[in-house]
Amino acid sequence: MKAKKLYLDKEALDTLRMCQEGILSPVDKLMNEKEAKLTDKTSMYKNSYFPFSFILAPSGKRNEGVLKSISKGDTLDIIVNSEKEGELIVDESFKIDRLKRAKKIFNTTDTSNKKVADTLNRLGNYAVCGEFNVKSCEIKENKKKIKDQIEILSAKNISAIMLSAQPFHRAHERMIRTALEENELVVLFLQKPYKDSSFPYELRERMLKYFINNFLPKNRVIIVPFENTYLFAGLDTIILDSIAAKNYGCNHIIIGQNHEGIGLYYDITGTKSIVDDFKNLDIQIDIEVVNEFVYCNECKTLVSTSSCPHGRHHHISYNSELIYELFRVGVLPPAVLVRKEISAIVLAHLFPNRFKKLTEKFANFFPGTGLIEEMDEERFYMEIMSLHQTVSLT
Repeated sequence: MKAKKLYLDKEALDTLRMCQEGILSPVDKLMNEKEAKLTDKTSMYKNSYFPFSFILAPSGKRNEGVLKSISKGDTLDIIVNSEKEGELIVDESFKIDRLKRAKKIFNTTDTSNKKVADTLNRLGNYAVCGEFNVKSCEIKENKKKIKDQIEILSAKNISAIMLSAQPFHRAHERMIRTALEENELVVLFLQKPYKDSSFPYELRERMLKYFINNFLPKNRVIIVPFENTYLFAGLDTIILDSIAAKNYGCNHIIIGQNHEGIGLYYDITGTKSIVDDFKNLDIQIDIEVVNEFVYCNECKTLVSTSSCPHGRHHHISYNSELIYELFRVGVLPPAVLVRKEISAIVLAHLFPNRFKKLTEKFANFFPGTGLIEEMDEERFYMEIMSLHQTVSLT
């Protein structure tokens, strides 16, 4: 009998891959209706904490027609971008409440929240569970890469840092250096979005690699692409990040104080966050919240807000949105915010051939060695920055 087809997007496929490779453990399979309801009610699965049910409920009329017609034992071909990526042997299909699921993940159904709207658009009315197998991917290779490096270094302390690096700036640098002081190995999980961005994954990876290759001990830092699926978009992002990091082999995770998932709240004992409750979840990974880093114009250096005695009016914040806007309009951020080499990489990507005519005549602008030198976009930005930093006439 010819297998029926289930059409998924890459985000759903990558989520299945994470489950298949053990990244979401204790979750190791798609939940049936009974398991899903119990997990949503208790936030527990197999006697371990997991914030909500793990189900597959793809949207679309074709998918709904298939899921309403299947029987136990049927085989479904998993199709992504017209290619077969795996199979699922049906155990059962069941109706779900899309709004209740969104509420469980985001604590709201307000579609003015883009994450909520995107998730609802991807959710169908029926879920399917059963044994599945999808084509292997780089997750398995990255797990092995981390494991091998742990063995080479005999590392006992392995720390994870989740980064979007849009863009990568000096505060990120300080966080990574601080982690290296306390851990033998640092794993940088670089978020990999599913929609086009002005800062594509390849550009952000290049920024990180430049910093690592030139300013850090390379054998102690690993970059791992992290499929930032809708599971990690809600209120429990820190918990799920921590579960994923633990299953990749880390025993410690570092997050910034302004991480959107911390979620401050108040009770009779004072200000708390989800991190205060973390120790009660038995996820078996330590979590550290680092204080915000700023540049202080009195200290003349990058400092932690917890250790600097000067007021906020002396601080320059490492605001990613502001730095992003400077790049977007083609302005070089000050070197105290972004390393000049990183800025050159970004601007050369965002504005290709911007200085084509000028680079052909660069000898009139910049000092040189006396030899004929080729000038490209990145080097042009570097030379401009060097002139900005010349102080004898300023």
